[in-house]
Amino acid sequence: ARVGDARWRQLLAAHDAEVRAQLARYGGREVKTIGDGFLAVFDGAPSPAVRCAAAIAEATAGLGVPVRLGLHTGECEVVGDDVAGMAVNIAARVCGLAGAGEVLASGTTYGTVVGSGLRFEDAGLHALRGVPGEWPVFRLA
Repeated sequence: ARVGDARWRQLLAAHDAEVRAQLARYGGREVKTIGDGFLAVFDGAPSPAVRCAAAIAEATAGLGVPVRLGLHTGECEVVGDDVAGMAVNIAARVCGLAGAGEVLASGTTYGTVVGSGLRFEDAGLHALRGVPGEWPVFRLA
């Protein structure tokens, strides 16, 4: 509201261009956008997805619109061009925990990138709405 509709459209277009550039660079596939949010998937090991998230946070930092990024590694149901299932739900819940400029990863993602050179900090155990149990979450350092 503070910047107005026209400026917001410009910021959103710049944000979307940066996100799409990083997805292309790291081999991600845009599934859909929801307002200013993206859902993207990656095949194979999660290291490229984590590096892409870090690159998105860095590339968009200068726009003045801090991004929040959440990652989870798991099997998705493919529904046409969309994805669904618990893995998508967990990723969304992890993203919901992120603060401005943060990249958070589920313990599953963290556990599969150990030894990759990516550094994480423990962000604690969290109950994720709609997901049984408590889940370890890690912050990309």
